[in-house]
Amino acid sequence: MPSDLEIAQAAEMLPIAEIAQALGLSDDDVDLYRKYKAKISLNVLTKLADTPNGKYVVVSSITPTPQGEGKLTTSIGLAMALQRLGNRAAVCLRQPSLGPVFGIKGGAAGGGYSQVLPMEDINLHLTGDTHAVTLAHNLLAAFVDNHLFHEKSPRLDPYTVALPRVVDINDRALRKMLIGFGGREYGIPRESSFDIAPTSEVMAILALTTSLRDLRARLGHIVVGFTRDKKPITADDLQCAGAMSALLKEALKPNLLQTIEHTPAFIHTGAFASFSLGTPSILADQIALKLNDYVITEAGFGSDLGLEKFCNIKSRYSGLQPDAAVIVATVRALKMHGGIGRVVAGQALPEELAQENLAAVERGCANLIKHIENAQLFGLPVVVAVNRFASDTDREIAIVERIAREAGAEGAFVSDAYARGGAGAISLAAAVARACAKPSQFKFLYATELPIKDKIERIAEKIYGADGVEYFPEAEQKIKLYTALGFDKLPICMAKTHLSLSHDETLKGRPRKFKIPIRDLRAFVGAGFLTALCGDLRTMPALPRVPAGTRIDVDENGKIVGLI
Repeated sequence: MPSDLEIAQAAEMLPIAEIAQALGLSDDDVDLYRKYKAKISLNVLTKLADTPNGKYVVVSSITPTPQGEGKLTTSIGLAMALQRLGNRAAVCLRQPSLGPVFGIKGGAAGGGYSQVLPMEDINLHLTGDTHAVTLAHNLLAAFVDNHLFHEKSPRLDPYTVALPRVVDINDRALRKMLIGFGGREYGIPRESSFDIAPTSEVMAILALTTSLRDLRARLGHIVVGFTRDKKPITADDLQCAGAMSALLKEALKPNLLQTIEHTPAFIHTGAFASFSLGTPSILADQIALKLNDYVITEAGFGSDLGLEKFCNIKSRYSGLQPDAAVIVATVRALKMHGGIGRVVAGQALPEELAQENLAAVERGCANLIKHIENAQLFGLPVVVAVNRFASDTDREIAIVERIAREAGAEGAFVSDAYARGGAGAISLAAAVARACAKPSQFKFLYATELPIKDKIERIAEKIYGADGVEYFPEAEQKIKLYTALGFDKLPICMAKTHLSLSHDETLKGRPRKFKIPIRDLRAFVGAGFLTALCGDLRTMPALPRVPAGTRIDVDENGKIVGLI
């Protein structure tokens, strides 16, 4: 089978203007970025205000291996299959981060015959949205240091500055640094750091905003630090939010692309699910729902991360309630959760994962059961998608199908979209359509009026299966401060590893008898949530010994090679 890049480069794309026209969009509704990508005007929402929304499907997964379980490929294949069944369907995705593209994972535009095109553009600069986020964030960081240097009012305590700088590459050398050295003209010496751009509060704001006015207000509410008497200082206090809005004005518009089968694909924002939201933007979903019968939207990693945040945070601000959830599973990951094979990022999968092992699959399904339960906590009908690999046997898949139904899912359906495109996900698409026809019973996991600790503990105990929560002294201090400032009414964004239902990535399957450690909290007031840091989670990844970027090049004809 050809590589993902070879398949993508051999595919015939339609001009994006034709994709837009098929959606019912006019020339005034789209801004073309050359021939195969466009931005969509937010005026579409006003024009289609009275049009009913289509069905809304959120795709999550079991706890993945470091290689991932093909959630993106499945999401794209599901949208294409729904279109093959005669529906107007679209998929909403996040833009890949350049860090993983050049690091371990490589590209993230789907795979095989279930991709979004042009694959090279999606994995690299696309329309420059991430660069705009990076510039807006770092402009605010520069304003912070300028404010300190000139000792402006309100006086900012440099020891409380919580705003790092960001860049969209993996660079371990930037995790901690000292800045401002070299004399007075070089600024105020202090400790600082870099995070990767998708973890920026600005990226989260772009994902959660609903209009240009809302964007401006949210940016203004970003808390950069505190005075010595613990009063918050915001981007509006520094008079920076207006300039940030100007930088983000075009980035606010969702991007329109197409799948390999010409299904519309909306790609917008790129927040990580382990630290931030892990979902495409509200605006992309809103526009897609007005234009289609079915919209497939992704939620990063497992139900304990992207899906939980999608329901508890994104749905609160969007007002959109999903009609069904899809949980993507693979036999190989279930074997890993059943105690077979040690999967290491950047290394080949252990051979035993490619050999039939019915007992390991059955044990590993404990992880699948918990993720089904998590989706059901939000009142969602659940469909399990088994992303099939060549080594999977019919007997192994039959075990997954049986256990999924016993756990209350609508069933488990094989997806072979990687090898067959939309044709490989027809049974899955039909099952999703049936699930969407059921009456909606969506509900939140907690009320935002609850105290901070109650919300954290509800997530830890109900979603992760923890026995409780332990708070570090720094976290206790932040909870007290944020409560006094009135930030306690915000929803909670938990930051933890994606490789376990717990905070410890070595605990596979369905961990029991553990407590979640909360070492610190950060107030993302502009985005509209508090982030609770579980354990030692890094917000700046590192490059592996052999980065994926070593394979990427441009040939003599200007064609990109090695991007996978």
